[in-house]
Amino acid sequence: MGKSIPRCLAQLDIRKSVVSLATGAGAIYLLYKAIKAGIKCQPPLCTNSPICIARLAIERERHGRDSGELRRLLRSLEYKQDEYAKSMILHSITRCVYLLEAEAASCTTDDIRLVGDMLDDEDNSVKIQALNTLKAFSGIRKFRLKIQEHAIKVLELISTIWDIELHVAGLRLLNNLPLPDYVHPQLRRVMPALMEILQSDCILSQVQVIRLLSYMAQKNDLLYDILNCQVHCDFLKLFQSSQPGSLLFEVLVFAERLSEGRNSPHYRAVKWHYNEQSLHEALFGEESRLADRLLALVIHPDEEVQIQACKANRVRCSHHTECFSNCCLMELDTGGNFCAPKARLNNVCLPQTKGAFNFICPCRRGLNCIAKDTMCPRRCHII
Repeated sequence: MGKSIPRCLAQLDIRKSVVSLATGAGAIYLLYKAIKAGIKCQPPLCTNSPICIARLAIERERHGRDSGELRRLLRSLEYKQDEYAKSMILHSITRCVYLLEAEAASCTTDDIRLVGDMLDDEDNSVKIQALNTLKAFSGIRKFRLKIQEHAIKVLELISTIWDIELHVAGLRLLNNLPLPDYVHPQLRRVMPALMEILQSDCILSQVQVIRLLSYMAQKNDLLYDILNCQVHCDFLKLFQSSQPGSLLFEVLVFAERLSEGRNSPHYRAVKWHYNEQSLHEALFGEESRLADRLLALVIHPDEEVQIQACKANRVRCSHHTECFSNCCLMELDTGGNFCAPKARLNNVCLPQTKGAFNFICPCRRGLNCIAKDTMCPRRCHII
């Protein structure tokens, strides 16, 4: 009647094996389908990673279609977000503007206004990201006029908030814009703050602020305000050869433009009075040691610094017609490179010839060449 127990157990084992085999085969098939679908599936377009945004730029270039990513990000700014979210959105917008140029050019002035409104946010990180975004948009010509409207606000932020990242972001934006005349009164008001940034210890902000000050030095209505601005007693440390070459170059350009401005007929027509601790007294006063600093920079390892030191010294000493005896007389070619010295002047003062540079005033120290070749213009020391 009945089956033996061993036979029943054997049949159960066979059934279990068949079920297990079918289950395993089904799992393998489902895994295969999932892998196949994953390979065919494109990753979503709405990610904010730099790699994805770069891929969007490539895809758009390849297929000639608008990704819509920049528009989506700008739209998301219109909704209430926390500070971190706003910072990340603005950071992503900045990347998109640089990478998706065609989409950025299709934005409107309302989009610029929306980003500009973020400058009023209470969080400094949001302000910084908004400044970076405006800087990115300022590379598109049609938006510059709209962005200029925020210049006064940017100057206010720079002068009232002591934050290095904010200073760098704001100054980079201003240096990328042609500043209209109506901004000059605000520039005049924030001059002390700009001078403080210049005398800080952050190279990035120093380089950016000196570029702005060099631009301002070319404006007749701002020149006196710059020269009369109070500076620290150790201001000339900015001209030390130990400073980074990038900063030295910009400081020398600034000094050259100040010299040109104060020697112009328009400026010399007025008798100006300066404070005792003013920038004018530090650079051009009777007790100034600027000439010695310029002399040391003539033999700086960085050739751009050398050339700019020569230019700054030439402008400073343009009222002299004779060169100091026993000095190395050199000239620059049209490309700004050093030529061979014209002559070794042995205790003879000759009129300055066209193209030659006095490295120092006759009323100061001269240069004594200590090179084996007496005609060498590079190896000199102060005597």
